[in-house]
Amino acid sequence: MSGQIDVSCVIPVKNGGAYLIECLDSLLAQHFDGSYEICVYDDGSTDGTWRTVEKYEAACAAAGIGFRSGRGATSGGVGFAKNRAVQLARGRFLCFCDADDMSHPERLEMSMSAALSLANPSRAFVGTQCTRLPEGSTERFIRWANEMTEERLYEQIFTSHGPTLLTPTWFVARALFERTGGFNEQHVKGYPEDLDLYYRAIDAGAILHKVAAPLLTYRYHAGCETLAVSEKTIWTMRLAELERRKLRDWPHFTIWSAGKQGKLLYKCLSSVSKGAVRAFCDVDARKIGRGVHEEYDERERRVTARVPIVDIRDAVPPFVICVKQDLTGGDLEAFIAEKRLVEGTDYVHFG
Repeated sequence: MSGQIDVSCVIPVKNGGAYLIECLDSLLAQHFDGSYEICVYDDGSTDGTWRTVEKYEAACAAAGIGFRSGRGATSGGVGFAKNRAVQLARGRFLCFCDADDMSHPERLEMSMSAALSLANPSRAFVGTQCTRLPEGSTERFIRWANEMTEERLYEQIFTSHGPTLLTPTWFVARALFERTGGFNEQHVKGYPEDLDLYYRAIDAGAILHKVAAPLLTYRYHAGCETLAVSEKTIWTMRLAELERRKLRDWPHFTIWSAGKQGKLLYKCLSSVSKGAVRAFCDVDARKIGRGVHEEYDERERRVTARVPIVDIRDAVPPFVICVKQDLTGGDLEAFIAEKRLVEGTDYVHFG
């Protein structure tokens, strides 16, 4: 791998002919003082994607930008395609680009500057804010991601929203990526390969950092790969990480919500974690009035556990919060502030 290239823009694509031109045009229009290349891997496309790839090889050559490409006759899946695109790359940093998104002109410059400002750039894992297309789509998700603070990047990794740095905005040190072992290739469809790599990057010492500027237009459409991943698969991965990273260090904890999500969390916990549940807590008088949650084993046909349900004002931290962050009219945030609870120590979000 040559050390002369600063950034490799890596693009895995499958049947992306409808959007790839805009993606590539946006990369050709970068205001970047360093050196960069574009690396595209076509994962078994059956539309005109490869013709577009060939066209842009000449366009990049004319602009003095390196261009490397590869293709497979059949699809190996998202993780496979991302790894193949990375294998084409020679840059010190990897700028991950989805074929249906558009990078703003300052994306490379500002992401590179942010990475180099860190204490150890070889561990840099940078993301940015984004704009959504169509405007207003997935509004709560985008608001959560764009308003994410530096302090919460490591603490909100268990929520259903996924990585705290949006995947299409990733700008990652090549050395860090190689320490993770790359994306999981075992699943052709329906696997959250981005979340899986994110957890492993944190384990590998990633320095998470967010550029507080919208540097990507993130497109939402019915063909998005993320829509093919089941909620159950993501839930199982998130729960495993919650137990590994938090619950094993908490002798006791309280599940915040005696409703559907709180009960589902309890049901899915390991036996060790179930034994550490002190209580459920809630604000709903009807739920509190039940006094206890009974866990019933269908196979043994008996109640295997009785867990108290208490008023939130009487609950004892730490909490695993299973209610949605911005749908309580501010009551959740007000309670956390009133009790001076510290995220990561006194509570984690699993909503």
